[in-house]
Amino acid sequence: MPKIKMPRSAPSIDMTPMVDLAFLLVTFFMLSANFRETEPVQVDTPSSISETIIPKNVIMVTVGEKGHVFFNITGADTRRDLLAAMGDKYNVKFTEEQAENFLKMTSFGCRMADMPKYLDMTTEERKRQVEVPGFVGIPADTARANELRDWISLGNSLAMKYGKDQYEEALTKDPNAIADDFKPKFILKVDSKALYVYAKNVIDIFRDLNLNNLNFVTNLEGNPNGSASSEKKEE
Repeated sequence: MPKIKMPRSAPSIDMTPMVDLAFLLVTFFMLSANFRETEPVQVDTPSSISETIIPKNVIMVTVGEKGHVFFNITGADTRRDLLAAMGDKYNVKFTEEQAENFLKMTSFGCRMADMPKYLDMTTEERKRQVEVPGFVGIPADTARANELRDWISLGNSLAMKYGKDQYEEALTKDPNAIADDFKPKFILKVDSKALYVYAKNVIDIFRDLNLNNLNFVTNLEGNPNGSASSEKKEE
């Protein structure tokens, strides 16, 4: 008696649950993400063909076209302790909310006396303050108040401290870790239309503090390899 052949069917997988999960994950990340704030001032940097990439652990000073000076430093712990140290030095008190706003900011620039008001502003309000005479810009004139020197000096000390801790932790995982990779790098970003004296004031501050490994941010242009991205150039 002949055997009855059962029809064969290809197996199928229902992808509906996978699609639902993907959309749920996308929605979760969109709602929980903290978007990075934009810079309070746009700087048109000069061009070069150097291709050195900006490192992550940096202390950056930005000089706008009109000479306004802005400061930025990476690392949440470093930023929090730096704001507290500057507040103690200049007798300025900050609320917890203002301290949290400081951690979320990129570059910032104002006098210490105006810092609480600056931290209470929105990103758009800080951008508009660039046009207000006397409000925006960290004092950096060596002949008068030089708050920028204190931001750089205290910031470097704290960044070195946390960099040392991170290096010692890295050694437990990788005996070949390099100490210099955890030290802060100093970067100067100057608008190509700014007067040289504005940049010189900042450079003099770094030199007075014996921080001579200063780098300059430029736009990559005319590169023989044909790439076009931001970079930094060694002084």
